[in-house]
Amino acid sequence: MIEFYTWATPNGRKISIMLEECALPYTVHKIDITKNQQFTPDFLKISPNNKIPGIIDTDGPGGQPYACFESGAILLYLADKTNRFLPADRAKRFDAIQWLMWQMGGFGPMLGQTHHFVRFASEQVPYAIKRFSDETRRLYGVLDKRLGAVEWCGGGEYSIADIATYPWAARHEWHKIDLAEFPHVRRWFDQMGQRAAVKKGMAVP
Repeated sequence: MIEFYTWATPNGRKISIMLEECALPYTVHKIDITKNQQFTPDFLKISPNNKIPGIIDTDGPGGQPYACFESGAILLYLADKTNRFLPADRAKRFDAIQWLMWQMGGFGPMLGQTHHFVRFASEQVPYAIKRFSDETRRLYGVLDKRLGAVEWCGGGEYSIADIATYPWAARHEWHKIDLAEFPHVRRWFDQMGQRAAVKKGMAVP
């Protein structure tokens, strides 16, 4: 059983999609970040960085409970546990891991900053809005070029790279991106959205 600690954010939904794709049994524990529940001592034991998501695998390595935090690490952990959504071929495997790292380092943090300054900041900061909006558009261009060459983010196979990227792309309207400008992303986005596990995972919590 996976004890899943999450909230309705792109990073949280990466894991709910993965859990649905792997058909792993899991229990959802809502961590309301609008009420600072991520800073409770109990959650800190699972996620030392006070960020969702976090999991406890009650049947972890050696049959012992195992806690894991950081969405990218959790995806890798679950892929390793199930032998799914990460290619066995070494080159293809690291193609997928590279694009997972691209999402973790860019197509996530930068889009998150755009969300903040465009939608939530208490004052308009033109420099910040332009800086992060420009970088967000550049990253969409990188993704569009990639998906013009291959079917999935990681290459020829659906992988954790796609699972990581989709929930952030699902908020394209938040960062004022028209997917019509990025036709390869649009094709992939529509293809992702048709998957039953993606639909279920995006509805959690």
